[in-house]
Amino acid sequence: MIEVRSFDKLGGANHGWLNAKHHFSFANYHEANRMHWGALRVWNDDTIAAGTGFGTHPHDNMEIITYVREGAITHQDSLGNKGRTVAGDVQVMSAGTGIRHSEHNLEDVTTKIFQIWIMPNRSGHAPSWGTRTFPKDDRTGQFVTLASGHQNDGDALPIHADARVLGATLKKGETAEYRLGIERLAYLVAAKGSVEIEGKTVGERDGAAISETDVLKIRALENAEIVLVDTAP
Repeated sequence: MIEVRSFDKLGGANHGWLNAKHHFSFANYHEANRMHWGALRVWNDDTIAAGTGFGTHPHDNMEIITYVREGAITHQDSLGNKGRTVAGDVQVMSAGTGIRHSEHNLEDVTTKIFQIWIMPNRSGHAPSWGTRTFPKDDRTGQFVTLASGHQNDGDALPIHADARVLGATLKKGETAEYRLGIERLAYLVAAKGSVEIEGKTVGERDGAAISETDVLKIRALENAEIVLVDTAP
């Protein structure tokens, strides 16, 4: 089953420096049937003006994944970590028992990110942060695991959750498959371009809530870049 959630119907708010769209209930946007999707709690589509960003603020007991669509984001936290993550790459912050951090667009161009929050498998993990570059060619025509709570997922950034975050790039007409499992849930967003899933079109920045699907088959209607979360119910 697939429910397409059109970008133009998402909740959100424009704060001037930040234009945020929310796939799930967040801040002042509340919709009872969009509180979470399995362990996936938040998927925000944020556009951040040059020279601005999120000042230092706290989190705890949440796995926070940032996928940079355009530009770059610079992170700094109370553990002493500092790093810059560029378009196509990801950073993971496990908030655990508590962490304070800031996220700034120090570039001279607009930065666009997906901010993805996944609920941890338990409370009380030690907080941590990491970022990594994923070679873009590795994603061509197939899914690459970017962050994972499963030990056998190679170089993926670790998270404390029964979930994976994956990315893929597809050329027009190309098809990719992902074995989800009938009992699992998935949420897919087209970062660029548009795709077709089971006869339904998912346009750029639309979301697709997927359930009761053993093998997920995605066909690119144009050159596309997609991000997928695979989660336990």
